[in-house]
Parts: sequence; C-alpha cells; structure tokens
Amino acid sequence: MLSQYAQDGVNVKEEAKFSSFAGSICKASYGNSPFVEVHDLSGGHFRGPRPFTLKNLPEGCYIEASTDGMGTKGVLVDAAKTHHLAAYDIIAMTASDITRFGGIPLVFINVLDLVGVGQEGDAISETYKNLLKGLGDVVKQAKIVALKGETAQMGIFINSEIADSKTKFNWSGTMIGAYHPDKMITGKTLQEGQVIIALKENGFRCNGISSVRQALKEKFGNEWYKNPEAAESLKQAAAPSVLYDMLINTLHGWFNPHFKAEITIHSVIHLSGGGIKEKLAKDVIFPRGLSAELTELWEPPQIMKECAAWHNISDEEFYEVWNGGQGMLLIIDEKDVDLCLKRAAEFSVQAKICGKITKETNPQVLISSQFTKGKSIIYDG
Repeated sequence: MLSQYAQDGVNVKEEAKFSSFAGSICKASYGNSPFVEVHDLSGGHFRGPRPFTLKNLPEGCYIEASTDGMGTKGVLVDAAKTHHLAAYDIIAMTASDITRFGGIPLVFINVLDLVGVGQEGDAISETYKNLLKGLGDVVKQAKIVALKGETAQMGIFINSEIADSKTKFNWSGTMIGAYHPDKMITGKTLQEGQVIIALKENGFRCNGISSVRQALKEKFGNEWYKNPEAAESLKQAAAPSVLYDMLINTLHGWFNPHFKAEITIHSVIHLSGGGIKEKLAKDVIFPRGLSAELTELWEPPQIMKECAAWHNISDEEFYEVWNGGQGMLLIIDEKDVDLCLKRAAEFSVQAKICGKITKETNPQVLISSQFTKGKSIIYDG
C-alpha cells in the first residue's frame, strides 16, 4: 500500500531507487578525466560524500564554475520523446561557457527536476533513466566527470504546454573547470585579416526555443505536440546540440603533455542567446574597433528555416534569435586553417572558413544571409 506521502505525489521509496541508479551513472564517470581524481568516501551509499582533487594540470591554474540549463528545450525533448539525447544540450550549455575562454570543463554537478519518478520498470521510470544513461554516454565522450546531482519530484510545479505529460523535466547544472592565466582566450589578440571558422550545428541548441514553440503552434495548432503531422518537425526541433569542447581543447593544447597549443585561437564565439549580433558583434568585435564579414556561413537546418517562415521571422532577427547553422565560431590565423579543419574532421565536427576580420571606418558585421539567398544583413557598431 502506498504511503500517504506517495499518494500526495512524492514516492520516497521509488525516488531512492532512482537516485541510486543516478549514482551508478555518476560513479561510472569517475575515471573519465585525466585531470580529476574522485575520492569515494560514500561507503557504497549513493548519498555519501564524494570529494575530488585535481591532478596533472599546469601549475597556477584557477578553478571556475559555470551554471546553466536547457531552458524550455526540455518541452521539445518531451514532445519528441528524445530524452536519451538531452544530455548533449545540458553539457553543451555548461561546458562551452568555460571552453570559450580557454578553460577546460572537468566536473559536472546537476539538478534534475521531474514530475515524478514513476514505478521501477514502468515507462515513466525508464524514460527518465534513459535521460541519465545519455548523460553517462555524453560525459564519457567529453572526458568530464559527472560527480553527483539532485533529483526532485516536483509534480505540478514542472509545467509546460504538454500539461498532462508524465515525463516533463527541467535540467540545470554547474560545470567546474580550470583556467590558466597563460591559456586564456580573451580576444585581445584579434586583428584585421584573421579568419573566421564556422563549426556546423544541426539544430537550435538551447536558445530561441520560445520562438520555436510558437512557430510550431502556428503551423500545427495549439496542441502541436500531439499533432501526428508534427512528428518529424518535433524530432528535428529537438535535435541535440553538437559538442565542440574536445576539438577546441585539443587544438588549445589541454591534452598535450606540455599543454602547448596546436594553433592560436584568438576568440571562441558560442552562438547562444543573442546570436551573431550579440555574441560576435557586440561582445567581441565592436569593443576592439573591428569589423567582420561572414559571407560563407553554413546553410541553416531545414527545421530552422521552416520555423522562421511559419513565425514570419526576418533575416536580421533570424541570426539574432538562432545560430543559423553554426554553434560556434573560431577566429584563427590563416596559416592555421588547414590544421584546424583537419582536426575538426577527426572529431566529426563539420567546419569551414565562413569569413574574416576586417577594419572599417564604422565597425560593422556583414552577413550574407543563408536564409534568404542574395540578402545581406549589416549589424552596426
């Protein structure tokens, strides 16, 4: 017989089983990073202490923490039932904020808010377990330790358009990483003539999702998440973020025995909130009195173009709300292009030259739109 608390929506017994499973996923990641040593003092209990120390890093490193979440992309994931891929998004959002400044992400701690964990073996429990299995797969690929986390059964306090869904979730976390003062990527060395490399993205990452959901609503109706005609669009809209951290940190020398960079990266632009206008123009280029020409950006994903058309988004706003088909931009020297592209292919990241840094009387970023061919966009400083 269920306890009164379980009838009220919080099954402590099932939550303990689920948390124990989550703990096993974390424990399996403890050997992922050559720079992290976990000291498991838990005595085999999933709630016990598991402190860590850092090792094999260059002398003089600083420790950093970056907190982020998936935002409302969890609604798309829930609608498309791609929970097993959601970890790509949470790791991309937290790791990239360290990588883009020249640091290396090392340890991930997360908070997973659920409607309820269900009963062991049922569809709800298995869906959420697949989400955590996905986390185990992603952190292994990214050489990150998933140290620990918190699972909370939140019931009606987890909300979305899919009001009756039993597998809604909200996922956030903190990435702990390391910086070294000699390895910071700050943009201070930017200058005219440098090359901009676009790293291809196949979806929306975790930004501009409110506009995606509105576009789906306008195309498929108020209950877009239930419309069978929307199934393929939902799958594409929920596509997981591409991870670039291993590529960039390899180029930047973190995995070199002497930490010597393979190439000089002058700036890393993560095209998250605000897109090219905010992240490249306002944050990086304009403060240094420089300009940029982006004439060969990647073709936007089909679902991105469709959402823009359904929601009547202009080209100018297109490259502000969404990434336009590139999740990151790297600014490097022309002599390093061949090695950069070669390394990208080795990490299964599609990369190409998309533009260059210029010097204009009035700073600007010129974009040859790949949404409306033949149209140019100018963001002024």
